[in-house]
Amino acid sequence: MGRKKLDIARLDSVKARQVKYSKRKVGLLKKAKELSILCDVDLAVVMFSPSGKPTHFVGHDKFCKLSLDDREQRKAYTMKALEKAYEKLNLDGGDLENHTIDRREQLGVQTQQLNELKKKLFEKKELLRDWKNPYNVESLEKIKIMEDHLQTTLYKLKDLKFELSEREIEGWSF
Repeated sequence: MGRKKLDIARLDSVKARQVKYSKRKVGLLKKAKELSILCDVDLAVVMFSPSGKPTHFVGHDKFCKLSLDDREQRKAYTMKALEKAYEKLNLDGGDLENHTIDRREQLGVQTQQLNELKKKLFEKKELLRDWKNPYNVESLEKIKIMEDHLQTTLYKLKDLKFELSEREIEGWSF
């Protein structure tokens, strides 16, 4: 009996993704090792688990056994290949070091934005907690803000009620 074909789609559950990754990781690393041996190629695999933990595999350590001149030649070749790849992506392929620095700066900005959003989320959670348990609020200022908000919402609801009743009456006209 053959194996059932799986639909390739992102798993919803974080736990299910972690389990699937753990099971498939071993098989993928085994295949990478076999490929590097069978085809006598240099191979590197880097994977990041759903939790962000990296796993790597390097097939054959030929690079470590190369002379310094051969390493420099391979490095130059790799840099040219990367420059071409970046040019295809409409990036500034001629200056990879600056691109890396730009990426670090961008990461720093995104980290700062993330921290600001976390702070806002914390504040909103505090407000929600106050709204769920208004009897636990001890700040007169917070109580006043909540009261103003409730009054504004009440006025909006009254206006909406008035509009809906007018529409209903217009619908009854003969």
